[in-house]
Amino acid sequence: MSSVPETSLANLINQYDYFLIDQFGVLRDDEGAYEGAAAALQRLKENGKRVIVLSNSGRSGDYNAERFVRLGFERGLFERFVTSGDVAFDILCRSEDIRRGMRAFTISSGDDQNLADRLDLTTVPRSNDADLVIISGSEAERIALDVYRRMLEPAAANHTPCICTNPDIHKLAGGKNAPGAGAIARIYEELGGKVQWIGKPYHQIYSHAMSVWGSLDRAKVVCIGDSIEHDIKGAANVGLASVLVRTGILASKSDKELFALMKSCEAVPTYLMHEFAPAGRCRQPGGR
Repeated sequence: MSSVPETSLANLINQYDYFLIDQFGVLRDDEGAYEGAAAALQRLKENGKRVIVLSNSGRSGDYNAERFVRLGFERGLFERFVTSGDVAFDILCRSEDIRRGMRAFTISSGDDQNLADRLDLTTVPRSNDADLVIISGSEAERIALDVYRRMLEPAAANHTPCICTNPDIHKLAGGKNAPGAGAIARIYEELGGKVQWIGKPYHQIYSHAMSVWGSLDRAKVVCIGDSIEHDIKGAANVGLASVLVRTGILASKSDKELFALMKSCEAVPTYLMHEFAPAGRCRQPGGR
């Protein structure tokens, strides 16, 4: 496989007008903002670029935006915060299969029931009582995947439909990688359950985000993320340019491992960047 060219924020500013930027692994980790990330967003604003933060979060964009501001990012540095949770709500509130009061069993982080509450569903504590399973988050850094499997077995046996509003297979937790909500949704599929996936790398979240911008030249849109399986694959699925940053979930991967992952996902970024920062260091793949 040929080398992926390196780039810088200045080069991206010269080439693109619209930026879809991932949250975790690009702008922040699970503890706080990355150094230089806010300054990079400021640079985009100064150059008249349009920015949407695009996140595989099961929570709403408004919730994430408020939390983002508390981390030190000024609200004016991004146009909108679009999450897979927002897209799921938009899709499900128009679905004839979703009825007010139907019983929902949710797997999330922090006991979040946001989507069920927004849809006016009734939350139940066990999956065998559910009409719908929602997988929006993971606490697999402290809860074993086998525990999640046992939670989901009754619903899978009942053929209960499942919505995964956060397809991330891995997440950052305590400076390490842990299984994400997507890993739990895969278990549901292994059990024979049917999962509707909403978020990156699937097309709905990109269509939802870019609809804000109306008619545009897609050649002027770039996606920036830290995941080949979600950010880079998602950009490829909808024909957009992409930048893989070497922070986040792939920070510890060797170049050999990185390119093997690109091959297995059939997704190669347009560019590589070491970090999302105004003068971010860049490096060619080939040595660590």
